[in-house]
Amino acid sequence: MSETNPYMMVGERLCMDFINTVSWRESTEKRRDWFTSYAKLVDWSLHAEVLTIQQAQDLLSEAEENPQKAEDVLKQAIELREVMYRMFKNISKKTPPPEQDLACFNESMSHFYRSLQVIHENGEYTLKFKQTDNPLDTMLPPILQSAVELLTSKNELERVKQCEGDPCGWLFFDTSRNKSRRWCSMADCGNRAKVRRFYEKGK
Repeated sequence: MSETNPYMMVGERLCMDFINTVSWRESTEKRRDWFTSYAKLVDWSLHAEVLTIQQAQDLLSEAEENPQKAEDVLKQAIELREVMYRMFKNISKKTPPPEQDLACFNESMSHFYRSLQVIHENGEYTLKFKQTDNPLDTMLPPILQSAVELLTSKNELERVKQCEGDPCGWLFFDTSRNKSRRWCSMADCGNRAKVRRFYEKGK
């Protein structure tokens, strides 16, 4: 989990990368939330390709005109992220998510899925979210949909893992063939573990 590249995307699923927008999750001293403002949420969403450049610019303009609404969406995004973190962390430990978190997740899902519709484009049918009453939360439905698709997938939840680097705490979807991935990134937490083992052997 890199400090030099705050938008390091290693989760392999949009919902995992969204959850990983907190550095050093398991540390009380180093923990740092990337979403310190609505603009930061928009910036990350642009980097994650959830928003286009034009959408991001429009949302920032809207946020300037409605700062309280933007602040409410930021709080909503952080609450959703933390619920998802606890749920998928439990899943990575092979335990059911807390009922209260599942209820909160379902509440968010029911709110946004009311705007889901089937669109016919270029000879194909696709699912898309209509614009909600509050355009400032445009980035949240695709993230939520990513989580829903993972939660309801067959035989894929066992690939949800938590980085073994302490106190990283990041979650990821293990795409390795033999399901052997242990770190958020070999170049980061994996390398630190390697250096630590080398140091301990030399003692």
